[in-house]
Amino acid sequence: MWTEIGKSMTHLLRSPMPLSAFALPKRLVVSFPLAQLLHRHTTPKPFCSRMSATPSTSLTHSISLPTQLGQPVQVLAAPGLSDSEFRAAIESSLFRQWLKNLECENGILANGYMTLTQVLIQGVDMFGKRIGFLKFKADIIDKGTGNKVPGIVFARGPAVTVLILLESEGTTYAVLTEQVRVPTGRVVLELPAGMLDDDKGDFVGTAVREVEEEIGIRLKLEDMVDLTAFLDPSTGFKVFPSPGGCDEELGLFLYRGCVDKNIITQLEGKETGCVKHGELIKVRVVPYEKLWHTTPDAKALMAIAIYEMAKKEGLLPQ
Repeated sequence: MWTEIGKSMTHLLRSPMPLSAFALPKRLVVSFPLAQLLHRHTTPKPFCSRMSATPSTSLTHSISLPTQLGQPVQVLAAPGLSDSEFRAAIESSLFRQWLKNLECENGILANGYMTLTQVLIQGVDMFGKRIGFLKFKADIIDKGTGNKVPGIVFARGPAVTVLILLESEGTTYAVLTEQVRVPTGRVVLELPAGMLDDDKGDFVGTAVREVEEEIGIRLKLEDMVDLTAFLDPSTGFKVFPSPGGCDEELGLFLYRGCVDKNIITQLEGKETGCVKHGELIKVRVVPYEKLWHTTPDAKALMAIAIYEMAKKEGLLPQ
């Protein structure tokens, strides 16, 4: 039986096919329907805006927020920012989602204790035709003290990551990627992950695509367990890796399965990634029991923590 599986999985690694096409012992039962996984994204209140500029002045933009009517927010362009970049920034899903977050149930402006007076758009990085990264500074005032709260924002939006656990011959292995991460100046061992490419909030679909791109295997939507769905509703079912400076929110997912030892061997060291995007990725396979002290990746450590607690509480499907 394992020989047949090994041959099939070897073909899989050469040309990605659904894991469900092989007779692997299933360890996973669907725990949450797709609609429930995506239910966490609601539609907040709209806001009104107005843009103006003259040849002798900086680009400006005026926004009216429902929580502070009569107190319009001025949005300014930093020197060097072009008209097209400024317009793209204020119309981007990154900026609009940040404004909506301010006014959500747990938002900074929700209780009326603080007010947003001004936003300075400082930088834009385009990913093709869409904004990938957005840098701005927000002036938010504590009405009680009159002081500004720290307001430098690096916006990159939602992302997903997957903890892949494969059992083979009595040992559970975690499948990771080893990538060049320029911001850290290091090569980092981490979980496969990726940013959402659109505004639809398809966390599950993005997770499956990222695994295929970075690991070379294709998972089915129904085989994914949303670990962040086990969190308390007050969290918004989101994890923020670096809330002091970045808006990134993570959806953490789990996949479990059984494979022949040959598959573990073939995965280790496999080179993958999207070359045209400059991705230099190697697949690494680590015994799960050693993962917590092997990787510096916050995504992996958060996934381990939620997975272990969910398992302890009996929340995981059998």
